[in-house]
Amino acid sequence: MTQGLVAELTGGRALARSALWNIVGQGAPLIAALITIPVVLRGLGTERFGALSLAWLLIGYFSVFDLGLGRALTMLVAEKLAARREEEIPALTWTALLLMLGLGVAGALLIAWPSDWLLSRALNVSPSLRDEMRMALRVLAACLPFVITTAGLRGLLEARQMFAAVNAVRIPMGVLTFAGPTLVLPFSRSLVPVVAVLALVRLATWAVHVALCLHAFPGLRGGPRPRAALLAPLLRLGGWMTVTNVVGPLMVYLDRFLIAGLVTLSAVAYYATPYEIVTKLLLVPTAVAQVLFPAFSASIVADRPRTALLFDRGLKSVFLVLFPATLVLVTLAPELLRLWLGREFAIESSGVLRWLAVGVFINGLAQVPFALVQGVGRPDYTAGLHLLELPFYLVAVWWLIHARGVEGAAIAWTARAGVDAVVLLGAAGRMVVPLPSARWRLAAIATALAICGLGALVDDPLAKGLFLTLALAAFVALAWTLVLTAEERHLAWRHLAPAALLPRARP
Repeated sequence: MTQGLVAELTGGRALARSALWNIVGQGAPLIAALITIPVVLRGLGTERFGALSLAWLLIGYFSVFDLGLGRALTMLVAEKLAARREEEIPALTWTALLLMLGLGVAGALLIAWPSDWLLSRALNVSPSLRDEMRMALRVLAACLPFVITTAGLRGLLEARQMFAAVNAVRIPMGVLTFAGPTLVLPFSRSLVPVVAVLALVRLATWAVHVALCLHAFPGLRGGPRPRAALLAPLLRLGGWMTVTNVVGPLMVYLDRFLIAGLVTLSAVAYYATPYEIVTKLLLVPTAVAQVLFPAFSASIVADRPRTALLFDRGLKSVFLVLFPATLVLVTLAPELLRLWLGREFAIESSGVLRWLAVGVFINGLAQVPFALVQGVGRPDYTAGLHLLELPFYLVAVWWLIHARGVEGAAIAWTARAGVDAVVLLGAAGRMVVPLPSARWRLAAIATALAICGLGALVDDPLAKGLFLTLALAAFVALAWTLVLTAEERHLAWRHLAPAALLPRARP
């Protein structure tokens, strides 16, 4: 019976639908941002828009205050669902939510209390805007407890693979985060009502999550029943996840500050612009990894071979989607940049785009073993890896920027992604039962990187077109015959859908 529930929670079509929901849920706010940001910028003016950008940034990174408890709750609840121990979920949930509520209140005080110093010294806000910013910060601080506990409520729904419901809420919330300020512009140009709209959106999101969780987990309706004994496992798992959440973004964004200090501020644009575009490819592997994380936590309890199957097919799905896009970007980088941003950007950023495209391809593959390592209860492994990498990465990026400029920063970023992928793939292989088809991984990835290297060497436009045609045709043929197993080819031929790459639920 337990294995039947695990299969239900990790069935192929359910996971594929969840991944597609995640892609839509993350993509819709991006489209809304592209449409509304120019309108808001003209309406608020440069300085107020800069302040609003900080508000968006704060809301986006408020999750650091949850100390990883939302993700820890997802993992632990998924394990209890797989083990048929649902009676333990209410106490675990209430313990986590009340702890997150306390962290949210503490974070709100931490933001609101030093607001005067923050505005006058740290951010150097002009006196005419200081009162608006102070009130806006306090409004944001007031909604922090709701933002933090929403992360825990969302974690509950994800543990039950309710990604359709999660994204049905995420899509309007994400769209209104960018579109909401435009609704205020006809009535006011002040930051206070603009930020108040953002806070109301988060409050409404919290209320909907509460209703969904009470429906999905009826045991929660009995009221708070926290248990002190559950604090230790929650804090242990969440603490290690927080280390990764803090150190990871540090390694992602620090290179821009080093470029500004070691090269020029203008050089940051030649690096950041291709970076912001190419990293949008991570939308797919991130969506897949978010779905696989609770599936790994559930299957590892009662069906370890299924964990290995999920891992292998998840990795294949990401590989098959990312490689064609990566090859096109690497081969056509100068032409694409010239068409989009002009000749100067094409000269300065082509190498950056090529290196970062390869880095994103590698990093996208690493998302799957990253989800597995954390999903089976080893967030300390990923946290330790990032802490160990940090000093070496800082030295490497500093030296490579000195030696190669902005292209050196891209090389350092890609090299770090490569180290991550190698270490995490090795760890994943030790943590689950390996499959015979696992041999495809190293050969396929090495071949893909070699083909991308050849694409970067082709100069003539006609030769590039011929190269891409032949390379992509060969990729389809080799992926079909060598990467996919006979069962996967049968399912793909039968269904012609992404769900074919994921294991179907067994009765």
